[in-house]
Amino acid sequence: MDEHPLKIIQDKDTDLFNIIESTIENALSEGSMPLKYKFLIAMALDADHGAVDGVKVLAIQAMEAGATKEEVMEAVRIANYIGGIGSVYTAANALRDIL
Repeated sequence: MDEHPLKIIQDKDTDLFNIIESTIENALSEGSMPLKYKFLIAMALDADHGAVDGVKVLAIQAMEAGATKEEVMEAVRIANYIGGIGSVYTAANALRDIL
């Protein structure tokens, strides 16, 4: 398994790491909205922010939660609408090996 991307934070500031983990759990746990949609929203936001690794991980998580490849691409369309073509280039780099 790959090392946690925030391992240095976990090692050097456990309190901050625990706050971050709690925030993630709060946002990405089952609730009124199905989990696959939460992952797709987060993926579109990461695409807008240029986070290739985040898009890739979140797309995989969305598909593991039941999202289709078509739903992933619709989320990319939303990222394009909000964030522009840069978000599409980010998504293309991230999704190249998984779609």
